[in-house]
Amino acid sequence: MAGSQGFSTLCENSNEVFLDVAKLLITYADNILRNPNEGKYRSIRIGNPTFSTKLLPIRGAVECLFEMGFEEADTHLVFPKSASVDQLRRIRESIAAERDQRLGVGQQSPVTESATALTSTPALAAAQGPPVTESSMIFLTTLQSNFQHVMEYENSELQQKALGVIPHQQLTTTAKEKLQQAKQADPDCNLSEEDLLVLELLRWFKGKFFSWVDCLPCNHCGGPTQSSGPLAPSTEDLRWGAQRVENHHCQACNQSTRFPRYNNPEKLLETRRGRCGEWANCFTLCCRALDLEARYIWDSTDHVWTEVYSAAQRRWLHCDSCENACDKPLLYEIGWGKKLNYVLAFSKDQVVDVTWRYSCKHPEVLSRRNKVQEPWLLYTINGLNAAAAEFVFVPTEKEKSGRVFHLLYNSTKDHYCRVSNDSEDIQGWDKTVWRKDSVIRKLENDWQMVYLARTEGSSSGKISWKLDCAPVRMKIKTVSVRACSQTFHSGTVRWGLQSGQNTTEFSGDGEMHLLPCLSGSSELVVEAELAGGEGESSWQHSQLFRRSLNEPEESSLEILVEMEEDDA
Repeated sequence: MAGSQGFSTLCENSNEVFLDVAKLLITYADNILRNPNEGKYRSIRIGNPTFSTKLLPIRGAVECLFEMGFEEADTHLVFPKSASVDQLRRIRESIAAERDQRLGVGQQSPVTESATALTSTPALAAAQGPPVTESSMIFLTTLQSNFQHVMEYENSELQQKALGVIPHQQLTTTAKEKLQQAKQADPDCNLSEEDLLVLELLRWFKGKFFSWVDCLPCNHCGGPTQSSGPLAPSTEDLRWGAQRVENHHCQACNQSTRFPRYNNPEKLLETRRGRCGEWANCFTLCCRALDLEARYIWDSTDHVWTEVYSAAQRRWLHCDSCENACDKPLLYEIGWGKKLNYVLAFSKDQVVDVTWRYSCKHPEVLSRRNKVQEPWLLYTINGLNAAAAEFVFVPTEKEKSGRVFHLLYNSTKDHYCRVSNDSEDIQGWDKTVWRKDSVIRKLENDWQMVYLARTEGSSSGKISWKLDCAPVRMKIKTVSVRACSQTFHSGTVRWGLQSGQNTTEFSGDGEMHLLPCLSGSSELVVEAELAGGEGESSWQHSQLFRRSLNEPEESSLEILVEMEEDDA
C-alpha cells in the first residue's frame, strides 16, 4: 500500500511471522467493522499476553495499528470514534491481499487459509474443507463483502440519521389505525402493529422518499441522456463506496452527467436515488433504524431486496422496496420469469441460504446451482456464522462495582439468568456462546427430556463461553463452576477452564468446583468437548445439561467469578 510505512515494514518479515501477525491484525480490524458500536473491540490492552508476545515484538505490527487509526492511551491502544473506518478497512485489505499472495506460494492451501483468516472462523480452521475452485473463491469474496456490509446498519449514529428523515410518528399512527380496521374486519387477524408499520414504511419509501434511475437528466440542459460506459471514480466517490461511476451522455449538448453508484447507506439517505442495489441498501437501514429485525437479500441473478421478521407470524417476510411488495416471494420466478440459483440472506447474526422459499421449481433451481459445490457452500456459510456467533461476556458497571459475575443456564426453559446484572434474562442456549462446533439442542417430546448434543453424524463437538474482564480493567480473583453432563456407552465429555495457554479440567458432575488456577487472569473460557459413542446414535451418547421437562427450576450450568481491580 503506497505511503504506508508500517505495512511496508511488516512485509519485510518472514512468511511464518507475517502470517501469524496478519491473522491478529485482521481479527482486530474485523471485530471493529462487524461490531462498530461495541467499545470492547476498540480497545487493546497493551499488557494482554497475545498482544505483548505475538504482536508487539514484530517489526511493523504496531505501526500498522497506528495507521489503521488506533491511538495510544495509558494502558491500551484505542480506536477512537473519530477515526476513519475507511482507513482501517484499507490497511486491513492491504494486509489480507499480501497474506493471500504469500499463501499462494506456501504449503498451506490458500483457499483454506483465506476462509479461515478473512472470517476469523475457528470452525473453518479446525478442518480441511471441501475442494474449492477459482469460482468458489470469487463466491467467498461476495459472501464476505455482503456479510461485512450489513454490519453498517448496526451503527447507532447512522440509525439516528435515518430516523431523522423517516416520518416515524406518522407511519406508526397510520399503522395503528389500519391494524384496528383489520381486526374489526377480522377478529382472528394475526397481524401486529409492527407488520403494518413495515407496509407503511414500504409505501412511504417508494412513494415519497426514493426514486428510480435508468438515466439521469442532463446536468447542463436537463434533456435526456444515454448510458455511455464507465467513468473513473473520484476520491469522493470512493469515500462513499462508489467503485463504479456511470457516464450518462447527452447527445443534444454533448455533455456527460456522472452517476456514482454509491454503496454507503449514509450517502443514500442524502441522494435518495438509484437502482435495486441502492434501494435495498437504504431501505434495510431504515428498517433497522426502526428497530425492525431485517436482513439484506442477495440474488446472484442480479437483484437484491430485504426481509423483515414478523414476530406475530413467526416468519420472515419478503419486502421489495422497488416494487412496494411485501410477502410475495414468488414475484421473481413466476412474475418476472427469473431463473434463480442462489438467494442468500445476510444479517448481523448470520448468513442463510433462502433460495428455496423463493422458488416452486426446486429441481430446476438445483440443476442451475453450479457456481460452487453444495458441500463447499454449506461449509463456508457455517464458518461465517461461527465467526459471527462469537459472544463475549464483559462485566457491566453493576458487576464491576459488585466485583462479581454470576451466570446460570436452565436447559428446560432454555434461558440464561445473569444473576449479577439484576437477574437479566437471556433467551436461547446459543445466544451467549463464544464458540460452538457441531452442537445442537435436542428436545425429546416422547421421553420429555432436553439436552445439548453433537449434530447427527459428527464425530465430535465443542461449545464454550467466554468472560473478558480487561475492557473494564478488572481481573479474576476466584472462579467456581458447576456443570452437568451425562454419557452413555463409550461417549465422553471433557470440561475445561482456559486462560491463555493454561487449561484446567473439571468434572461435569453437577457439583460446584472452585478453581484457583485462574487468579490474576483477565479472561476465562469454559469449554465442553463431546466425543465417542457407538453406532448410528453415537452423537447422542455424550450430552450436556440433560434435564426432564418436568424439572423447570433446575439450572445445569453455573459460573461464579469474583473480581478485583487490575492495577497492572
